[in-house]
Amino acid sequence: MSGRRGGLPALHRPLALTCSVVGAAVVALDGTVLTIAQPALQADLGADTGQVQWTSTGYLVAVAGLLVFAGRLGDRYGHRRIFALGCLGFAGASAGIAVAPGIGWVVALRVLQGVAGALLQPATLGMLRAAYPAERLGMPVALRTSAIGLAAAGGPLVGGLLVDVHGWRAVFLIGVPPTLAIALLCLAVPEPPRAATRGGAGALDLPGACLLGLALACLVHGIVRGPAAGAAPSLVLAVLAASAFVGHERRAPQPLLPPDMLRPGPVAAGLAALLAVSAALSGTLFTATYLLQDTLGLGPLPTALRMVPLALLMIAGAPLSVLIKKRVGARATATGGAVLLAVGVLLLARPEVTASALATGGCAALIGAGFGAVMVTATSVVVHHAAEEHAGVAGGLQQTAMNTGPVIGVALATLLFPSGTALPALAAVGALAVPAALRLPGAPSREHGPRPRVADTPAGP
Repeated sequence: MSGRRGGLPALHRPLALTCSVVGAAVVALDGTVLTIAQPALQADLGADTGQVQWTSTGYLVAVAGLLVFAGRLGDRYGHRRIFALGCLGFAGASAGIAVAPGIGWVVALRVLQGVAGALLQPATLGMLRAAYPAERLGMPVALRTSAIGLAAAGGPLVGGLLVDVHGWRAVFLIGVPPTLAIALLCLAVPEPPRAATRGGAGALDLPGACLLGLALACLVHGIVRGPAAGAAPSLVLAVLAASAFVGHERRAPQPLLPPDMLRPGPVAAGLAALLAVSAALSGTLFTATYLLQDTLGLGPLPTALRMVPLALLMIAGAPLSVLIKKRVGARATATGGAVLLAVGVLLLARPEVTASALATGGCAALIGAGFGAVMVTATSVVVHHAAEEHAGVAGGLQQTAMNTGPVIGVALATLLFPSGTALPALAAVGALAVPAALRLPGAPSREHGPRPRVADTPAGP
């Protein structure tokens, strides 16, 4: 099958899907197992709390600052090449952390791991956009989402077992074999002609990439530090860099972000919905963990078991969301998902609900089903409605929303938990996805026919 909307030949689709699923799952698994390993890492290396926090912060800052530019690199040089480079870097950094002699090495290698993660994450969506016709993107994106859910659910269990049996260093070796394997697979299969270099010499927009990267990195750093730790300088610098970026993009002949991509329309609406639900989900998980353990006195295992329905519904609900979207459209599917998530979080704030394992599991199921529906639907819309030559940038923006949202959600939960208002506030954050979802495409009959490019997509529903 050929043409701009036809995708790559079917021979390349299993490779693109395998790389996308494995790459996304490895990154999700790495984040969950690190949380389990941090206490043992701190004790073994004699590090203080601030140093250990930088093992997470350094990674987040590196990822946030580079995701969009990494997507642009994929658009220009081929998503598979950039993906393979990111996988090799991720595997190398992971192996290095496993033998690191001190906390300074761990932090530095985590930053390098973040750079590699930024390279491979947008490419997991860019490869799917190049391999599949736009109207068939839903199920590959759903399988990718299910893999992320499975990795996030299994990460704490696998990490805990490895730390208990082999120590904290073992958890960083989990992702080395799969990332090496898929990187070598990508390099062994010839790059299809359609993924060849695009654009002119100035197409990368390095000044714009630097300004956007600085703005996002400072934003994430400021949010992570919080008001008590003097976040103001980082946030002020983020605002200044963002303002400079907007001014530069208006003047640049080949801007980093296509002018129409963030105007009101499906792409911007999808990104807003993803930001809201990812913030609500991560903040809720953070709050529920402390609520169930510190307030109710539950142990780690009973707490984790009450949250299992969330992961199960996310895994099973992702493919189901694709079928629902085909029948009722992206707008109704994402709106329904956002409502389910917000209701689940709000119910979880009631003491009589958290006192019951069955009721807590039911709320977790609502949250997982709602999040999966929004994530699959909004991601499909973002990648579908971005022009194929900008698929990497769209993937970078999607990953930026999915990485920034959790930082915002956890920061909000930390701030409001002492007052007992964290969960109602997070439910309100999740509900913000509803107006965004209402701006997504409507019923399937309105989505048939030739796919409009971003510039031709009308603002609004």
